[in-house]
Amino acid sequence: MKKLLTIILGAFLFTTAKSQVYVQGGLNLANITTSNSGATQKNNMLPTFNAGVMYRSNKNETIALEAGLLLEGRGAKSNYYITSSTDDNYIKTKFNPLYLELPVNLILRLPLEGKSNIFINAGPYVAMGIAGKSKVETKILGSVNTSTYDIKFNNDNPTTSEQEDARFDRLKRFDYGLNLGAGVDFKKVLVKVNYGYGLAKINSTQNNNSSNDKNKYRTLSISLGIPLNP
Repeated sequence: MKKLLTIILGAFLFTTAKSQVYVQGGLNLANITTSNSGATQKNNMLPTFNAGVMYRSNKNETIALEAGLLLEGRGAKSNYYITSSTDDNYIKTKFNPLYLELPVNLILRLPLEGKSNIFINAGPYVAMGIAGKSKVETKILGSVNTSTYDIKFNNDNPTTSEQEDARFDRLKRFDYGLNLGAGVDFKKVLVKVNYGYGLAKINSTQNNNSSNDKNKYRTLSISLGIPLNP
């Protein structure tokens, strides 16, 4: 048993010596598509966050694989003004679900002077909804009302084509899509920009994700990464 543990520990140390592990956190600018062509409304963009741990298969080679686990804020906001006033007679909504995301990226590095490099990342992601809030604020003739609701997800089995427990007031539990990004690795810190292109409709009652591009997530992320083994 001791010999086996020694071999496992040695393999782990060898792997991490060549790999790169970093913690990540940053700003998400989240939105949801509103047209058949997949367009979003700029004024519906919702500031939220991303945080987690990422692993790259090597530190210095031109090509690497990357995977990790991230807590991602998604959603959108909407402001509707009944009159010309922006201080009264309005309905403001914020829709902020939280997902656990597993991204898998191919990394291409372009070296800079010293040990720094520019990198490009691209690959798929899958995500699972875990929590979130929806907030509605109305102000009519000076009277303010605020309501906050927990976001509900359907109890979908991802191995089937059906959406179990689907309802109009619930989201799909599982999301998937593509990530495309770029950044600079300064060795002691990574600066990265990523765009998450959702492919699944978020409404739990919708089964056909390809009939049009309405109701899909679009998320622009700006993040910092701190290597745990620079």
